[in-house]
Amino acid sequence: MPLVAHTPLPSFDRLRQHGQEVLTLSRALTQDIRELHIGLLNMMPDTALEITERQFMRLVGNSNQIAQFYVHAFSVPGLERSQETQAYIDKYYTSFEQVQRDGLDALIISGANVANPSLDQEDFWQPLTEVIEWAREHVTSTLCSCLSTHALMKYFYEIDRVKRGRKKWGVFEHRVTQPHHPLLREINTRFDVPHSRWNSITREQIEGAGLTVLIQSFDGEVHMAVSPDQLRMVYFQGHPEYDINSLLKEYKRDLLGYFHGKNAQPPYPENYFPLEAREIAERYIRQAQLALENGGDLPAFPEERFLPWLDNTWGDTAKAIFNNWLGSVYQVTNVIRHLPFDDSINPEDPLGIR
Repeated sequence: MPLVAHTPLPSFDRLRQHGQEVLTLSRALTQDIRELHIGLLNMMPDTALEITERQFMRLVGNSNQIAQFYVHAFSVPGLERSQETQAYIDKYYTSFEQVQRDGLDALIISGANVANPSLDQEDFWQPLTEVIEWAREHVTSTLCSCLSTHALMKYFYEIDRVKRGRKKWGVFEHRVTQPHHPLLREINTRFDVPHSRWNSITREQIEGAGLTVLIQSFDGEVHMAVSPDQLRMVYFQGHPEYDINSLLKEYKRDLLGYFHGKNAQPPYPENYFPLEAREIAERYIRQAQLALENGGDLPAFPEERFLPWLDNTWGDTAKAIFNNWLGSVYQVTNVIRHLPFDDSINPEDPLGIR
């Protein structure tokens, strides 16, 4: 069912322009359809803030559950923001205090950029843990992406992520390890997932904490895991929300950073650029190097020329997982709302799969 544009957040209009069904609040209120309220704690840096909104909102809106989806975007202090981005947040985002007052059925926590060797040294750590503590008691299920997964592992289990020898960056083949789990219902048993990270939580660390691994890559790294109750906490190390061009934009950022002396020349994202895309990149690199050698300006990065050669091999599976996740949230919250307290579901096993 559709998203409901219950605030003036610009992403509602952007999504509608790209074909997403988005109801006005006045129309939504005329329909006798159950509401689900989904929080989006967006901690992404300025350049990715709005696109991250749309990526997660699109996944929520593509769910076919019989509900109207109200997405409540908010952020936390301690994240480096430009004046322009902070003004955007102040204008369009809700506050955590308002989220606490109104309540949520589910919560999504995005990734973030970090600058310290330990996550608990970040300025946003304390505000984030306040959200986590509240959600643990008041939200049916919390879904975490990449850095936020590492943060919750640190907070709940004192698990420190492991620095990789090289960045896991690209599109990687994965396989389901628990095919009968409700969150994996009717998804492909083998599929791709984008990753973009320097750190990992290992399978041994995850299973040692009593979590259930649901999806792993072919090299044995965990992509998706859930808390022992199978629903309250859902952890992703990858980025199922990514658009077809998300890794391309990261490559563009890093390549331009290289030409400006900010970082080393980036490799190609693995399993993402076919031969034709690599040839486009190589031609651009030669042109850029020649321009700099001759004292000229960098040529414009030919982003549009890459797009016909890129494939999205993860989107359908991501939609199916989000559909199952929101369906489980709907089911659990529906039982809680309609049964006497003493007859409620077992909070240690809300999906009833053990």
